[in-house]
Amino acid sequence: MKIFKNDNAFTGLEAAIVLIAFVVVAAVFSYVVLGAGFFTTQKSQEVVHSSVGQASSSLELIGDVYGIGSAASKKIDTLEFTVGLTAGGSVVDLGKTTLTYSDSESYYTLAKVTTSNLKVKEWCIYQRKATDKSTGDVVEKGDQYVLRAKLDPKIGVNHRFTLEIKPSTGATFAISRTTPARIDNLNILY
Repeated sequence: MKIFKNDNAFTGLEAAIVLIAFVVVAAVFSYVVLGAGFFTTQKSQEVVHSSVGQASSSLELIGDVYGIGSAASKKIDTLEFTVGLTAGGSVVDLGKTTLTYSDSESYYTLAKVTTSNLKVKEWCIYQRKATDKSTGDVVEKGDQYVLRAKLDPKIGVNHRFTLEIKPSTGATFAISRTTPARIDNLNILY
């Protein structure tokens, strides 16, 4: 019987090294997969929370919408209304809020100004009823802000229009009203 010398055998030490290498590679791979899963879950939670914040409007109308005009001309040129935060709503910066007017004949954006002496296509914070007596444009819990908007053109009797309040975050809040059949100097719009 002839014995051959062969050094190509797979020893126990080599097998242990290969097994350890496989275990290390599997551990690193599983760590990467779990990390990616946790990252995806966190991003999904962020998307859900920001979606809820964007989908719900933080502003609500408090009281009536008034149309200020002239009984002689039978036209309304200014709207006045009060807004505040909804229950559980997040703060709204009126300085970054846009107002747009639309009806069957026109659509335009009103410019925010700091004076109550309004020109056509402008709006302002006419009065602040803030809980902390602040003078800023940020509506917080318990605050009420009276807004005025000067329209162009003046609107007459039985005229349907929509005024949209678009905060920088959150949903657009639309106020749709119809002017009455008889215009007075001060009109409640329904």
